[in-house]
Amino acid sequence: MALTITLLNSAHLRGRCCRHKVLHPLLGPLFSDSMAKLFSSYRRPGSQPEKKPSWQNTDFSFKKGIDVLKTQLSMLKKETKDYLIGPGGHPFNQYLLEQTRVVWEFRSQEDLNKWVISSDVEIGGKSEVYLKLGRNNQAALLYGTLNTEVPRDGETKYSGYCSMRAKPPVGSFARKKYYDWSNFNSLYLRVRGDGRPWMVNIYTDPYFSHQKDDLYNYFMFTRGGPYWEEIKIPFSKFFLSSRGRVQDNQHPIWLDKISTLGFTIGDKVDGPFQLEIDFIGLLNDRAHTEEFAYETYEKNPQI
Repeated sequence: MALTITLLNSAHLRGRCCRHKVLHPLLGPLFSDSMAKLFSSYRRPGSQPEKKPSWQNTDFSFKKGIDVLKTQLSMLKKETKDYLIGPGGHPFNQYLLEQTRVVWEFRSQEDLNKWVISSDVEIGGKSEVYLKLGRNNQAALLYGTLNTEVPRDGETKYSGYCSMRAKPPVGSFARKKYYDWSNFNSLYLRVRGDGRPWMVNIYTDPYFSHQKDDLYNYFMFTRGGPYWEEIKIPFSKFFLSSRGRVQDNQHPIWLDKISTLGFTIGDKVDGPFQLEIDFIGLLNDRAHTEEFAYETYEKNPQI
């Protein structure tokens, strides 16, 4: 117990310090909610800040820390074993010949727990979004109501969006992991919508902190009706944007640093919406030879 107190005192769990990350892999489950509130960047206009630091409400437990340590060590063991076998835990010859891969499918509640949903409620809006299993537990059903009414806080100018995003992969001891899709050139989905357009978002790992809002987008148009549709989107079609604005300096996706993928609806049409997703996969289409669909500019042109 004395050792635990010494470690906690040395970590200085205060809002202005980031050294708590040293203990986060072991004690993350104990104060993850508190840290999320402590380092949240958004606060509603006019709301009062919390006077009492959220970490003071945390119940530290040495036993839970030991259990988490055992779990992280077992994850590290599995990762090491997979690394020795080959890329993604598959033999190298199988990896080179792979033509298709299913990344996400929806057959149980555990599959849904890998995703998070959000809406403009975070900024004071009134849109609603829900996620559940579809009929016969064979798909994910994303549904809700879009409301473009702007919150009356004197600062927000636009509202009306709902989104669904996969949780980023995390390795042992809270290390960042990424998807390596460099062996494929297209995104392949089987969906059934209501005729409304969606935006497909791909998040990559930024090299610099000012690029944390960068993501790659492309449109997905659903035709509605009772029939499923299979949609293929080449990665060369995705364009770079930041905070909703298309960037002048375009470049292809770094397919070896994929963080996560998501869907957003914000077509400025009030009313209900729904989208069923059977699976999300990857495809290596040998007939598609386009490297990038948009113009690129040379920053230092030679005269």
